[in-house]
Amino acid sequence: MEPELEEQSSFLKYCVYVISLGGFLFGYDTGVINGALAFMSKPDQLNLSPALQGIVSSSLVIGACIGALFCGKLADRFGRKVTLRWIAIIFTIATICCALSIDFASMAIFRFILGLAVGAASSLSPMFLAEISPTQVRANNVNKNAIFIVLGQLVAFCFNALLGSIWGDWGPIWRVMIALACIPAIILWINSFNIIGSPHWLLQQRRFKRARHVFQLLGFQNIDFTKLVKGKNPHSQKVKTFTWRSILSHASLVYLLVSGIIIALIQQISGVNTVMYYGTILLEKVGMGQSGSLYANILIGAASVVASIFGTRLIERFDHRLMLRIGLVGNVVFLVLLGAIMHVTFLSQTMTNSLVLISLVLFLANHQGIVSPVTWLILAEMFPGTVKARFMSIATATTWITNFIISLIYPVLISTLGTAAVFFIFALTNGISFFLAMFVINQKKLRSAYQKNSLDI
Repeated sequence: MEPELEEQSSFLKYCVYVISLGGFLFGYDTGVINGALAFMSKPDQLNLSPALQGIVSSSLVIGACIGALFCGKLADRFGRKVTLRWIAIIFTIATICCALSIDFASMAIFRFILGLAVGAASSLSPMFLAEISPTQVRANNVNKNAIFIVLGQLVAFCFNALLGSIWGDWGPIWRVMIALACIPAIILWINSFNIIGSPHWLLQQRRFKRARHVFQLLGFQNIDFTKLVKGKNPHSQKVKTFTWRSILSHASLVYLLVSGIIIALIQQISGVNTVMYYGTILLEKVGMGQSGSLYANILIGAASVVASIFGTRLIERFDHRLMLRIGLVGNVVFLVLLGAIMHVTFLSQTMTNSLVLISLVLFLANHQGIVSPVTWLILAEMFPGTVKARFMSIATATTWITNFIISLIYPVLISTLGTAAVFFIFALTNGISFFLAMFVINQKKLRSAYQKNSLDI
């Protein structure tokens, strides 16, 4: 007997929050390095130079690129639910190993392994959420993942500040900061046994009876279950016909893939992750001090969470491409402001600190509230089910490749060009992104390409 609608809604919400824990871990593990890096870099700890700091930060990112790239193939073969469970296991083991690292080499290796889980989660979670959500709640559910990402970063900032201010004189405190990520990873693993699988993946496996049950359980409406159960869906024999050779021969599929790569690039060349990874070091450079920088990150993280909650609601109501362009314009304004503040010399130290912090808060709030969630939402919705996992993997891998390059060279850029020049450069890249979003990504073409190749019901 099928559950009542209210129970279905509660079960769907439960599944959404469990899957979004992947986003939370993504956020925590990318945010925790912000505060932990300064502590682990001390001479009596791992003794990291600016170049080695870049490698430690970027080792997770290159691992995330590989994890994202292969996640789609695993998700298609074993299913979204099983893949998520393995991601939780890797998160747990790699986190423990990172916390126990004894030198630079071991930290870089274990951060790379942790990155495999981060990248896989960043690709799988929004796709999984989109596939289990009926149309009327799909945007809201996918946006939960974006909110959980910034929430994870905020929690990391809070623990960094608390532990750093109370036990900052104890050298290995960074190990505790990193190890705390084990808690949500274990929670994700336990609850992954209780969530539902993707009904769209079941369709690809031609398990029509099970797909029918899952669609009903999740509250999908207006589905011709008779055709599904009897295997008479006119698309049922075409589900697995798309090979890479056939994909490249379809202009509409190539357009979708290229558009997805461009959207992924737009999200990363904003420079937002340089603040996520190096925010504490950046604030120390402008004179805030270690303790003040750690607590300033809490304000930045809190503003990002609040902005993501309100921003995702706006995104649901308005055209996604329009919101993306608005967000990119905001990025340009706040980054130019940041660069100008750091460039001038006539301001007092207190005034400079205050203006830098305000500008960083505005930039992060704008990006995390609009640009980041709308790009993940567009990516989760734009690919038809037949190629969704593979295209999502490539797009997500693109975000991590770009992230890797930026996080690797950022410390060197800061030391050679100065902070003001670097923020002007990121303002320019956001301006380029605006024109890409304006002239390359066409909503009508995206919709047409989706409909031509969609085998979804």
